[in-house]
Amino acid sequence: MKQFLDYIPLIIFFIVYKMEERVVQLGSWSYTLGGIFSATEILVLSSVIVYGSLFLINKRLERTQIITLVAVLIFCTFTIVFRQEAILKWKAPVVNWIFAAIFLGSHFLTKKNATRMMLEHAVSMPDHAWRRLNFAWAYFFIFLGAINLFVAFTFHEYWVDFKVFGSMALIFLFIIGQTVYLLPYIQEEEDKDETVESLDKAEKSSA
Repeated sequence: MKQFLDYIPLIIFFIVYKMEERVVQLGSWSYTLGGIFSATEILVLSSVIVYGSLFLINKRLERTQIITLVAVLIFCTFTIVFRQEAILKWKAPVVNWIFAAIFLGSHFLTKKNATRMMLEHAVSMPDHAWRRLNFAWAYFFIFLGAINLFVAFTFHEYWVDFKVFGSMALIFLFIIGQTVYLLPYIQEEEDKDETVESLDKAEKSSA
């Protein structure tokens, strides 16, 4: 559910971007709806509404949500002010590379890396397994940022489609890969729990 909420502004951005430009008239006020700059303005508005609502409900935003919101405000504002679509194309690569830097930095600067802090409540793994998974996330975000940049400036007509659906598909595939990687450790944890439960039952029976 949380991941879906994070994608709401991006989906609205895509819908408005794909619309043919039309003038919406409300009394003396008029607004051109459709196209990249209108979609960018709507992206800012919808992001503020979604993340503002999450903040009011949860009394906090996650680090990734703060980074995403700040990036939207900065890149979209400059895009709108200077009317330069190229500025917006840098948002996804920069955000992904910031995420990569967080994963890499957590390895060198903290006792527990980012993936371990996020997932150790659900699975127990040796240190080397956590290191591999953490570096995998870092390399994935580096790759995701690079491919977003490549598509944005090489295949202009498809960059918004890729930004919304291509990136989402790559993240989904990576998460599947992560699940496969974690599965043996999750199974091992379940086996341990079952063993402890059986020993408890046996102890109670013998008593």
